[in-house]
Amino acid sequence: MNEQIETKKENKMGVMPVGRLLLTMSIPMVISMLVQALYNVVDSMFVAQISENALTAVSLAFPAQNLMIAVATGTGVGINALLSRSLGEKNFRRANNTADNAVFLALCSFIAFALIGGIFSRVFFRLQTDVTEIIDYGTAYLQICTIGSIGLFLQVTFEKLLQATGRTFYTMLTQGLGAIINIVLDPILIFGLLGMPKMGVAGAAVATICGQIIASILAVVLNMKKNHEIELKFKGFRPSKLIIARIYSVGVPSIMMAAIGSVMTFGINKILISFTTTATAVFGVYFKLQSFVFMPIFGLNNGMVPIIAYNYGARKPERLTKTIKLSIAAAVLIMVIGFVLFQTITEQLLMIFNASDNMLEIGVPALRIISICFLLAGFSIISSSLFQALSHGLLSLFVSLLRQLLILLPAAYLLSLSGKLNLIWWAFPLMRVISTLYLQERNQADVRNGLVKSFTRHSIKTGLSH
Repeated sequence: MNEQIETKKENKMGVMPVGRLLLTMSIPMVISMLVQALYNVVDSMFVAQISENALTAVSLAFPAQNLMIAVATGTGVGINALLSRSLGEKNFRRANNTADNAVFLALCSFIAFALIGGIFSRVFFRLQTDVTEIIDYGTAYLQICTIGSIGLFLQVTFEKLLQATGRTFYTMLTQGLGAIINIVLDPILIFGLLGMPKMGVAGAAVATICGQIIASILAVVLNMKKNHEIELKFKGFRPSKLIIARIYSVGVPSIMMAAIGSVMTFGINKILISFTTTATAVFGVYFKLQSFVFMPIFGLNNGMVPIIAYNYGARKPERLTKTIKLSIAAAVLIMVIGFVLFQTITEQLLMIFNASDNMLEIGVPALRIISICFLLAGFSIISSSLFQALSHGLLSLFVSLLRQLLILLPAAYLLSLSGKLNLIWWAFPLMRVISTLYLQERNQADVRNGLVKSFTRHSIKTGLSH
């Protein structure tokens, strides 16, 4: 009966004017992503007050953290795409099954990372440096983040369930709450304020997982109370191989793309640390700062993907096309603003992290050179998300592989042979130019033609009609 009622009511993603829809879906996510970026910066800002080695340790931990986030968000992309398409096709039974299996996958991911992080964190840092203080700081930080990652995986999963039904305002609340808790707890736990023990770098990790756990609890409650299009039922639950396969058919390429990013960061850190640990700290600072530019784009993506997936499932190509055009325009504008800021207030940005004269000397040219790639990144990011939303995940994966492992890492290594640190940073703009040219060509050939074919076929080969 409930299903019959729901079928009569069209979701806003299929009827609301596209411009207004994209704004209402994306703005809450952009705000929440900016808050996320803020607490990432605050985290490193407080850690930098301990020492440069502490900052370097957190920077070296980034590839492992990024991999963990990649599994959570990549799986979430698959969940979002399948769930939104199911709702667009009015297949509510599959939508509910997708949600149940999504929670199961979140718990499995947590167990895997808790075990791996608890056992291999010290080995991970020994592969990158022989500085004992950095290894000790980094091991403590990463072990806490992985063993306490249940909050991360549940938060991302339940946020994706809300996003898939167009309820992005609630995800803004969950992410905002998690970020605020992290920001408040950071100085308290790092420096031992308000009677709490002085935990140092470990305190930053504890603050992070506390924020994630509390945010995940709120996300669960909001799904139970507000997300009426999805009904979670775990009584008698059994994992569905078919649903999991469909989730990962989109999610695995996304996970692998982010994993490629972790390999790239690990490789760049290895190259930079051969010059000086300060260069590695600068690279870590760059990633924290650039999140203020990229996080709004990711927020835009989170609003865009369910719109595209829904209208793809509902066979509304004109709404889909308009969403793509508006998203690219917004992404490019955000990136241009980011480029201007990185070029004009570079020193001020670095001083947020208590930068020494040596860090300023290395960091100012680094940030100005790397930020050149911002001018092309907006188009690239939106295009990759488009591929994922339409189940063209392998194409997106190849572009990421091309960009980060086949161009960036070899270019950075070859430039490092000159013995000039500043030349290494030019590998980033070079990578972006080559990959964008390729992406533009494939965007025309593979996506547009594929859309025409998909909408004219009676049956879609993805098998999602079952």
